[in-house]
Amino acid sequence: MNLEEYFQRIHFHGSHDKADLATLKTIHKLHVMSIPFENLSIHCGERISMDLELIFNKLVRSKRGGWCLESNYLFGWVLREMGFNTTTLGASVYSSTLNAFFPGENHLINLVVVDGKAYITDVSFGVSSQVWEPLELISEKDQPQAAGVFCLTNNGDTWVLEKSCRKPVVMNPDFVKSTLINRKEKYVLYKFTLAPREAEHFGGQNDFLQTNPSSLFTNKSICSLQTPTGFRALVGWTFSEVTYKPEEGVDLIDMRDLPDDEIETVLREKFNVFLTNELKPQNQKACYTI
Repeated sequence: MNLEEYFQRIHFHGSHDKADLATLKTIHKLHVMSIPFENLSIHCGERISMDLELIFNKLVRSKRGGWCLESNYLFGWVLREMGFNTTTLGASVYSSTLNAFFPGENHLINLVVVDGKAYITDVSFGVSSQVWEPLELISEKDQPQAAGVFCLTNNGDTWVLEKSCRKPVVMNPDFVKSTLINRKEKYVLYKFTLAPREAEHFGGQNDFLQTNPSSLFTNKSICSLQTPTGFRALVGWTFSEVTYKPEEGVDLIDMRDLPDDEIETVLREKFNVFLTNELKPQNQKACYTI
């Protein structure tokens, strides 16, 4: 593993020896624009590993994406190699179906301290919930970004991340009632504490999420990539291109279903994802919105 290959992967051409906020913001945004959030390995008959070298080979050398346990783990390694003061944290994602947080810590994020201020970096949540820049660890402060307004709230030992949204405008009439559309004005993403975690802490969740029949990720094949104007997503056979229009207070959503023989072409051309094994798309009933 080496940083130069990672920098080439995310198209970073700046100074590599500055562990400052400007550099952190730059590589965070380039990462989410270059490395997709995806769980396609599950639906290609591949095992998702918590081995850092395997993750590096997959995400950097093989032009693949990954989910948080891969992408944020890799990003934490990058930050440490660059000299950033970085701590791995565990988070619990909120389930709108359960109206509660999932048990256990099923999401990996990083805490970075720069010039005495703490920031949360999360390069792997995907779709409209993806932050493009680190969030300052400060309670009840609105932090506007391209996707909407994010806000962290401190409740004692626990922090909660929420997002306020814009109105979705679906361009294809056939998808106006799609369950993939989020219609909430505000929703909770996840909660976390500042307790440091090692990669081994997530081993059980890594196995559960890719094998359990109740897991979102076994029920849906997902790939999303941020773009300069919004994001793209492929969930099962449904391909979406979302354009953020903050000046109008809306998100424009263009959706269509793909035939099987177009899926791998769209993955290559729209997500820069190159699969080696056959993908079997899935879109079973499970609560998930883009």
